[in-house]
Amino acid sequence: MKLQKIYTIILLASISLLMLLAFKKKKEKINYPTYKGLVMCGYQGWFRTPNDGGSRGWVHYGNRGFGPDNVTIDLWPEMSEYKKTYKTEFKNEEGKSATVFSSLDASTIDTHFKWMKEYGIDGVFMQRFYNNSKSGPRREEATSILKKAFKSAKKYNRAIAVMYDLSGLKKEESCYETLVSDWKRLIDEIHFNKGVNKENYLHHNGKPLVAIWGVGFQERPYTAKSSEIERFMDFVKNDPKYGNFSVMLGVPTRFRTLTRDSEPDPYLHEVIRKADIVQPWLVGRYKMPDLENDNVYRKQIADDLAWCKDNNLDYVPTIYPGFSWYNLKRMKGQGHEKNATLNAIPRLKGAFFSKQIDVSIEEGVEMLYVAMFDEIDEGTAIFKVTNTPPVNGTFSDYEGLPSDHYLKLTGEAGKKLRGKKVIK
Repeated sequence: MKLQKIYTIILLASISLLMLLAFKKKKEKINYPTYKGLVMCGYQGWFRTPNDGGSRGWVHYGNRGFGPDNVTIDLWPEMSEYKKTYKTEFKNEEGKSATVFSSLDASTIDTHFKWMKEYGIDGVFMQRFYNNSKSGPRREEATSILKKAFKSAKKYNRAIAVMYDLSGLKKEESCYETLVSDWKRLIDEIHFNKGVNKENYLHHNGKPLVAIWGVGFQERPYTAKSSEIERFMDFVKNDPKYGNFSVMLGVPTRFRTLTRDSEPDPYLHEVIRKADIVQPWLVGRYKMPDLENDNVYRKQIADDLAWCKDNNLDYVPTIYPGFSWYNLKRMKGQGHEKNATLNAIPRLKGAFFSKQIDVSIEEGVEMLYVAMFDEIDEGTAIFKVTNTPPVNGTFSDYEGLPSDHYLKLTGEAGKKLRGKKVIK
């Protein structure tokens, strides 16, 4: 009888252990275990308006205001599907006030993630700028946007990941203390390294992935060494509580040769070799003739891939639909500069974007980064843009194409990447 009781206890303990393991396995479900085979977009989430519930007023629409004489965007969003809209001083063809959205609104973010789902776009890297990672109202509002994005990513089953952008870091300033503090708070607040928000968090090499953009650029006031980015990488990779992450580094186009847009210090290669994925920034570097010349764009992709393979790194090129920052440059008094014209790098009705996709895939690229989902300042947006922008301003458009044309192309890029036939 006593022996039977022992067997019963052992049996119950075994059942409990199996149930616990099954529960843990279910809890640790990962919908996006690797970046390979995916097309991810950058998501700025930085557009703000007065009366949006925040404290910043007009942000990224103009320079401390927004009107015909103060505008920094080159594309106007197609606004018919937004639940919350904000009037501007701009007028449409009927003489009515043209409206825009705020990235702070949950309904805006929900609309964008809904489009990702509808058009088969795998997900986004949420940009987190260095100055927004410091304690204060800017951090709280940026974190609010991030939390809303996680909620929508779960709702629409899209991949999501954090991308730190070092823009704003000063000369000889270390980013280490600020980013570590912010990182700890993000993990504690959002729990994307475990639990429900881990499910749709993008993983790579068996670990959740964090991206860091802006490492090694020649024109930046800081350097890879002065920023102490290597220390932060070590922290997110190895800290026993807040670590165990893979790392993607956003680097200059000429990272391999340490020339032109790259700082010349070989130390940059030491830092890059400690990452998991290399993401060169190619925006603004090429036009259509470069894509059609196999000794330019195609060679760049092939040589990048070979270098990364030799250094046991994965590689993701940055592709973009076109480029235009006429109004942004004009407001900065830099309208005379090269590429400061409207449509400086023409979209060519999607041909420029599609050529990058095709060449990259032909050369063996296994993942793509699209710049950007919502970037209308520099005219690289792929989300819905109107062909009838306000009449009292100078704006570009989608050349008469449907407002969702680039959403479709981005979704089709994922099918091409995964070897599926695209039905036109």
